[in-house]
Amino acid sequence: MNREKEIYRVTLVGSAVNVLLTVFKFVAGLLGHSAAMTADAVHSLSDLLTDAVVLFFVRISGKPEDNDHKYGHGKYETLATTLIGFALALVAVGIGYKGIEAFVFWCRGGVLPSPGLLALWAAVVSVVLKELVYQYTVRRGRALDSPAVQANAWHHRSDALSSLGTLVGIGGAILLGDRWTVLDPLASVVVAFFILRVAWRLLKQGFDELMEASLPEEKEREILDIIASFPDVSDPHHLRTRRIGNRCAIELHIRMDGLLSLRAAHTRTHEIEKALKAKFGPHTIITLHVEPTVKD
Repeated sequence: MNREKEIYRVTLVGSAVNVLLTVFKFVAGLLGHSAAMTADAVHSLSDLLTDAVVLFFVRISGKPEDNDHKYGHGKYETLATTLIGFALALVAVGIGYKGIEAFVFWCRGGVLPSPGLLALWAAVVSVVLKELVYQYTVRRGRALDSPAVQANAWHHRSDALSSLGTLVGIGGAILLGDRWTVLDPLASVVVAFFILRVAWRLLKQGFDELMEASLPEEKEREILDIIASFPDVSDPHHLRTRRIGNRCAIELHIRMDGLLSLRAAHTRTHEIEKALKAKFGPHTIITLHVEPTVKD
């Protein structure tokens, strides 16, 4: 199964779970009089939307190079990661706002409805299912080296955390009585904070790639270590790196004996490229500029 089809399959599994949970949570939130569960249902609905984003953009990013995109379409997958981060941030702000609004209402003497057992059970089911979907999605995302799938996995994890906070709030409100019904909206505020942290991490990753940020320092050290393993190659310099979707791009200047034949220099650069692709993936884009060794 090729990469694009596997990403589709992983995303559709998550979508099926999201459809069931979204409907169940909305029903449980309305019938169980739980603001936290209704907010959790909105979060699950956002999961469905991000699944659609992944399916749409991964299809585009899987297209081969063409005259307009000589480096391929991988940045569309990065764009998908960024959009998922934005979606999570909006969900977090919405959930937090609703929770704070309910808390202020309670502080002014308002009476909040006590959540029912249906909402409690919905939270339990959501925590279990979403954590299982997260584990499945993140493993497949890493295996496929897909930033968008891994970002979507964190959306599943954030939904599990959201449901866990909802579970604590609903459970506390039920067990401690009417005086503690405020725990329900407070739980949604705490959950919103954790979702916002995940959103920030995804947005930073997406913006770094869109703004051509270099690979992490340890990755660049690995590149230089590979170059150093060739004894007739010296002085690697002007190293420039970046990510293009699920592939890396590496540009580097190296020095070789100026008396080497063109054929010998070409053979050596081909061996270096092969070693780099063995480490960073077969689709790594490599540009090597060979210069003659400087004589004293």
